[in-house]
Amino acid sequence: MKRKTLLAQFSRFVLLAVLLLPANASFAAPAEGVSGEQASQTDERPFILPFAEPPGPDTWLMAQTYGNTVGAYFNRNTTYRFSGGIHFGVDFSAPCGTEIVAIADGVVALVDATAYGSLPHNLIIDHPQLGYATLYGHLLERPNLTPGQEVKQGDVVALSGDPEETCFGRPHLHLEIRDYPGRGWKYNPINLIDADWDNLALVGSFRSGFERDLDDPRKWQQLDDQPPAVTGGPILNNFANPWPRSR
Repeated sequence: MKRKTLLAQFSRFVLLAVLLLPANASFAAPAEGVSGEQASQTDERPFILPFAEPPGPDTWLMAQTYGNTVGAYFNRNTTYRFSGGIHFGVDFSAPCGTEIVAIADGVVALVDATAYGSLPHNLIIDHPQLGYATLYGHLLERPNLTPGQEVKQGDVVALSGDPEETCFGRPHLHLEIRDYPGRGWKYNPINLIDADWDNLALVGSFRSGFERDLDDPRKWQQLDDQPPAVTGGPILNNFANPWPRSR
């Protein structure tokens, strides 16, 4: 009993320590001769997290990751039928009005572009120097930005909202990294945003995990090995032997 109590206390301590980390903190030590600020990003992961505040129950938590999630699988023929049956962004639960920051330098491309979904309001920022664009969806209100306006990484560009427009239904930010112009390819933000994703997934509300193909049980089971999605492409997870099975 004493051992269980100590383990429980240790677990709570670890959870608290993780939640108190800065939003863009990394456990990796900077390379020799490189300052912490310079080492906080890499060429492979040029983006930062979309929040200025650190994660926590009063700020934001990871809600659903990109990829072959159980939720996307169960809705592969409805909500996600035009994206290969996978969740094509990362969702962060956050109270309405939470400040959203640009995750890289860029130029505002579109504001409230309904063709891109993620209503009631959305924002697309083009990052031509990186070859990507980012979409910020389910925003509280129309961002006070205009197409062609330049933004810097870390600038507040929007406020998080709720797709149900109640602020107590499903308040969250939907974040995509995609190509632009066009509405074709969406890419895994886990592989492009510099963050401690394993710990964010551990303390967030993402619990259902990934759908499993029992004929190839290791396929698409990690945060960073999910497939790219393309608009109008074939359903990627029409597994003959899935687990969990569709309800």
